[in-house]
Amino acid sequence: MDPALEKEIERLRQSKVKELQNRYRELFGEDSPSANREHLYRRIAWRLQARETGDLSERAQQRATELADDAELRRRAPPSFWRAIEGRTSAGTCRDSRLPEPGARLTRSYQERTIEVQVLETGFEYNGAVYASLSAIAHQVTGTRWNGFLFFGIHKGARRG
Repeated sequence: MDPALEKEIERLRQSKVKELQNRYRELFGEDSPSANREHLYRRIAWRLQARETGDLSERAQQRATELADDAELRRRAPPSFWRAIEGRTSAGTCRDSRLPEPGARLTRSYQERTIEVQVLETGFEYNGAVYASLSAIAHQVTGTRWNGFLFFGIHKGARRG
């Protein structure tokens, strides 16, 4: 390796993060996504050495691009897959397994009146208003704090339709 390059790399080893970020911008033409000093140092040193010794051949770059296209070699499932498996809604929130499917109606008699709630994809409708939880509806109806599942008689493990 060229002594001047060795000297520059050694100088980089002692540089502050801000200096490394500026040098990264010069070499890569973009801001670094990292502020980790060691990461910046290694990336810059690698780039300087690659410039000195020559970059990969065109054939090697094409092969690397082919290998980097991991669409067929996916090692992790996309988030949409896990949302579907876990029963998450399209809004990304996790749906409690005790709840009936959207569109179902829950009823409860309370102080000589019938409380009827429609289950929505994300929330519950009661008296023309949408609530985030059954507990919020129970509080609205009774004026006191209630567990919504308990108030509507939904028991653990039981799905109602």
